[in-house]
Amino acid sequence: MPSGTLEDQDQQGPTTTDRTWRWAMTEPIRVLIADDETLIRAGFRALINAEPGMVVVGEAADGAAAVDLARQTHPDVVLMDIRMPGVDGLDATRQIAEAPDLAHVHVLILTTFDHDEYVIEALGAGASGFVTKNTDPGQLLHGIRVVAGGEALLSPGLTRRLIARLVHRGPNRQVNAGALAQLTEREREVTGLAAYGMSNHEIAEHLVISPATAKTHVSRAMAKLGARDRAQLVALAYQHRLVDPPDPTSPNAP
Repeated sequence: MPSGTLEDQDQQGPTTTDRTWRWAMTEPIRVLIADDETLIRAGFRALINAEPGMVVVGEAADGAAAVDLARQTHPDVVLMDIRMPGVDGLDATRQIAEAPDLAHVHVLILTTFDHDEYVIEALGAGASGFVTKNTDPGQLLHGIRVVAGGEALLSPGLTRRLIARLVHRGPNRQVNAGALAQLTEREREVTGLAAYGMSNHEIAEHLVISPATAKTHVSRAMAKLGARDRAQLVALAYQHRLVDPPDPTSPNAP
């Protein structure tokens, strides 16, 4: 079974003020596992099925099977390994993100800290976040809940390192200049705070507005920029320099 720790951001868990969680409702969170290693799939399956409010609805050993099963089983979250034979996790994530009939599906990437480039590509392709394969079981379950609730799972330490590299390369998807110009000053401000890792509730406290208003601004920014979810909004914000990238030489950088 995976063991270890996530980085700091998501240690304290989500706030219920700002979002509605399926695990608190009658329907369980439906999870599809995509990994080419049988033992890893078995470990994740046992962990998730043992968790109240979650159920594994399918398993895939490659990206093509993951996309097919996503259409057949209608999961809320796909736990997606990046490195798989044939169609890899990046291509599968991109296919899921671009499919109108899979708009409800959120992809949570399984990765290692040794493959930052893959994570950059995955976020740009439409992944909602990432966890490491050696993460603590409780934090993995928390990550599934975060992503199922429509939020991004972005650990600030790893994200800071990724973004420092992301801003030095061309955007992996272009945003029309007119769309950027349509953002209001408040929407740009809220996008920047989201890019720095703040939740809607934290943005609301920072700007002295209601969580619902903060969520509305984030949603409008996502719609104008064509971002599938919060994770892609963050990637676009940095790629198009809507916010200043963190300084990788800062004492606070990992």
